[in-house]
Amino acid sequence: MRYGSLTGFVLMATLQAGCSNSGHRDNDGLAPIAYPVTTRDDVVEIHFGKTIADPYRWLENDPLQDRDVAAWIQAQRRTTSKYLDTLPGRDAFRNSLKSAFNYERVSAPHKAGGRYFYTRKDGMQDQAALYVRDTVNVVGRLLIDPAEWADDGSVTFVEWSVSADGAYVAYAVQESGSDWRTIRVLDVATGQPLADELKWARLTQIAWAKDGSGFYYSRYPEPNGSAGLSNHAAYFHRVGTAQSQDELFYATPEHPDRMNTVGVTSDGRYAIVYSSADLVHAAVTVVDLQSSDRAPRKLIAEPAEVWSFFANVGTKLYLITNRDAERSKIVTFDLAAPQPEFIDLIPQQDGFLTSAHLIGGRLLVSYLVDAKSEVMRYTLDGAPDGVMTFPGIGSVRELTGDASEPEAFVQFESFNQPKTVYRYDVSKNTSDIWVEPNLDADLGQLRVDQVFYTSRDGARIPMFIARRKDVVGPAPTVLMGYGAFAVNLAPAYSPMLTGWLLQGGVIAIPNIRGGGEFGAPWHEAGRGERKHNSFDDFVAAAEYLHANSVAGAGGITAYGDSAGGLLVGAVVNQRPDLFGAALPSVGVMDMLRYNRFTGGQLWVGEYGDPAVEADFNNLLSYSPYHNVRMGKSYPAILATTGEGDTRVVPAHSYKYVAALQASDSGAKPHLIRIDARAGHGAGKPTTQVIEEAADMWAFAARWTRLKVENGAH
Repeated sequence: MRYGSLTGFVLMATLQAGCSNSGHRDNDGLAPIAYPVTTRDDVVEIHFGKTIADPYRWLENDPLQDRDVAAWIQAQRRTTSKYLDTLPGRDAFRNSLKSAFNYERVSAPHKAGGRYFYTRKDGMQDQAALYVRDTVNVVGRLLIDPAEWADDGSVTFVEWSVSADGAYVAYAVQESGSDWRTIRVLDVATGQPLADELKWARLTQIAWAKDGSGFYYSRYPEPNGSAGLSNHAAYFHRVGTAQSQDELFYATPEHPDRMNTVGVTSDGRYAIVYSSADLVHAAVTVVDLQSSDRAPRKLIAEPAEVWSFFANVGTKLYLITNRDAERSKIVTFDLAAPQPEFIDLIPQQDGFLTSAHLIGGRLLVSYLVDAKSEVMRYTLDGAPDGVMTFPGIGSVRELTGDASEPEAFVQFESFNQPKTVYRYDVSKNTSDIWVEPNLDADLGQLRVDQVFYTSRDGARIPMFIARRKDVVGPAPTVLMGYGAFAVNLAPAYSPMLTGWLLQGGVIAIPNIRGGGEFGAPWHEAGRGERKHNSFDDFVAAAEYLHANSVAGAGGITAYGDSAGGLLVGAVVNQRPDLFGAALPSVGVMDMLRYNRFTGGQLWVGEYGDPAVEADFNNLLSYSPYHNVRMGKSYPAILATTGEGDTRVVPAHSYKYVAALQASDSGAKPHLIRIDARAGHGAGKPTTQVIEEAADMWAFAARWTRLKVENGAH
C-alpha cells in the first residue's frame, strides 16, 4: 500500500507521501479529533487521457467479507460517537422531535369488497400497521403489525395491494431498509398469512387480477453478489402456488437494463406495462387479458417521454403525457377505433399536471402551481367542472376512490399541517374530515412563506421558508435541496424538519432545477450535462438567505438525501464559504463509478454515462469524492448512511469522508454516522429516525450557533 495527500485526484502522475489522519483541533477550542487511519491504495486509472487516482476504492468491499472495511467502519463509529457525545442539545432535540413525531398517521383508505383498507401509525410506533374497516366509520381491525417481526423495528411492509373482492392482501416485506422485497399474501377473513413467498422483488407494483386468483409483480433473477441489476421482468403469481410456477408475463431481453412493471385496469380487462431505463421515461404496452392470445400491443415503443395510465371506460384509455406538452396534459386512446390515435382531452394548463383520477364519474386532476397543489374537476369529455378546496397552501398526497362511486378520500398536508384525511363527496363537491391527527407540538406557532429568487443564469426559482412566528432577523437555517429525477419538493409536514423549527431554527426549501415542479423543462434543465444548474440554484438560494438576513454569516447548514446528498457534496466543494455545516445523507458521491453498484445503472439517463467522454468530463467536474481539495477550508460535515443501503451503497459516503479526513481542509470536524440496520431511508424505524435527526440537528446547531432551548415548544 502507498499513502499520499489528495490533490483533487485528477491529473496526478504519482501519489505523494504525506500524513493525512492526524488529529485536528476545531476553531472553537474543542478537543482534537483523531480520525482513524485510512489506508491509501495506489489505484490509478487513465480515462480519456486523464489520470484518475482512486485511493479509497478498497472501501467498496463488502465488510462481511473484508475485515479491513469492517474495522474501518467500527473505528469511524467510535470517532463520530465520541464527538457527538460532546455536543449539547441532543436531549432537547430528541424532545422536540418526539413531540413532532407523536401523532396518528393514517393513509387514505382503499375500498375493496365493501371494506376499507388503510395504514395507521400511532404516535411513536416504529412502523405503520395495516387495518381494515368493514364500514367507513367503525373501529378498524388490525391485519398486519410489523412490530411482531423484529424487536428493533427494522422489518416492515411497503408496497401492498388488495384483491378486488377484499379477500386477500399481497404485501412486500422490507428488511433493514433494503430495496429487495419478499412478497407474501394474507387472508383477510382469518388474518393469517398464506404459505406464498415470492423473493427477489424490486421496483415492483402489485396488481391483482380482477377475479382475485393472483397478481402481477416484478422481480430480478436471483442476485449474484453486488453487481448491477439487469433482466427485470414481470410475472403472474397464482395464489396458493409456489414461486417456481409463476408465469413470465412480460420481459425485455433485448433491453436488459429496463424495468418492467404492470398495472391492471379497474375493470380487470387490460394490463398496462411500463418499461423504463431511467425511472422517469417509459415505453407503454397494453395486454388485453380477455383475449385468447394476450398479445402485447405497444402504445409507446420507446421510453422518450413521460406516460402514465390512470383510467379506462371500456376500450377508451385515459393517460397523462408530456408529449408536446411541457407541463403535461391528458389524452385518450380508444383501443377499438379503426385507426386509433391519441386525442387531446384536457390540454396543458398553467400549472404542472402531477396526477389524475376517475372517481364518481368525474376526472379529478392535481396540478402544482408554483409548487403548491390545486385539484381541478372535469367531466369525462374534458369540460371544466369546478375545483376542490383545501385549507391553505399544501400538497395532495393521496386521492382514492372508485370510478362509479361518489365516495373519495383525500390526504392533504402542509409544512404546518400533518397528513389529514378528508372524505370527499364527488357528486356534491363537499368534504369532511375523516382522520385529523392530534400533535404534542403546537404547529400554530409556525409560519410558512414562499419567495422567489434569481439564479446565476437568470432563472426564477421559488423557495419555501418556514420558521416560528417569534423568530425574527438572521437565524440558523437548514437549506434543504434535491433537484433530480423530476421529484417535487411540495409543501409537506416533516416531523424531522419540525424538530429543528421548534428549537428556533429556520428551514428553507428551494425548488431547484432537476426537480419536476414546473414540468419536463424544469427537470431537463438540471439533468445530464445541465446538472450544474441544480448546483447554481442551490448556491443562489444560500446567497439569497444571506443577502436578505434570513441567515447570518456561517449560519446555513446544507442538507439533502440521496441525489440531495450529491447536491450537498458538490456545492460544498464549490462554495464552502457559504455554509457553517453540511449534512449529506446517503449521497451519490463517486460519480465516475456510481453506475457499477446495485441500481446505479438505472440513473445513467439522469446523470450521464461515465463511459462516454463528454459525460465523463461533466461528471468529473462535480463528483463530490473527486473534487475534495487539499488545504481548502471546509464547513463542519456530518455524512450519514446505512450499512443496508442497496440503492446508494454506503461506499459512496465511506470514500467521500475518507477523502475529507485526509484533505487537511480545516479544523472543523468531518465525520460519518453509519447506521448498522438501516438502508436508504424508507422503512427506517421512528426511534432510529429520531436518534439520527437529534445527532444531525445537534451537530448543525453547534456549527451555526443555534441556541438550543431546554424544552419543545
